[in-house]
Amino acid sequence: MNILDKVLIVVASVAGMELFAWAAHRWIMHGVGWAWHRDHHEPHDRVLERNDLYAVVFGIGVMGLFGLGLTVAPVLWWVAWGITVYGAIYTAIHDGLVHGRWFRWVPKRGYAKRLVQAHRLHHATVGREGGVSFGFIWAPDPARLKAELKRQRVAGIAKLREAALD
Repeated sequence: MNILDKVLIVVASVAGMELFAWAAHRWIMHGVGWAWHRDHHEPHDRVLERNDLYAVVFGIGVMGLFGLGLTVAPVLWWVAWGITVYGAIYTAIHDGLVHGRWFRWVPKRGYAKRLVQAHRLHHATVGREGGVSFGFIWAPDPARLKAELKRQRVAGIAKLREAALD
């Protein structure tokens, strides 16, 4: 396998992880796994959240892929690297930029601002029902997200926090 193949596998794995993360966030974390994810959507003053257990579970899976990559199929080693890169991006963007767990910066324009807006709109709902923007590095247009949240509120699908759409 040449270096270009390895880079393409890593990049494809990062992109694939955004799709996986969207689905896991939408259908697991806001579904059967809500018990672990709930505290992420509620105010608290703890350093760790029960939601952080998802990183542990996904990390164990990635370690398994690294092991399989060493012993069975070398391509899995590079897939595991792609997932690891995605995890680093997630940590910096979601935990760092959006939630301020590692640093404080409020972007004024561009992609970073749009990303923060999209995730804040994700947190505009009360409870696990409804919601928007379940991905972590793809930032949909905030105006469209607000329109969807209004539609969900009117349809009785989602309850919104006070001043959520201001």
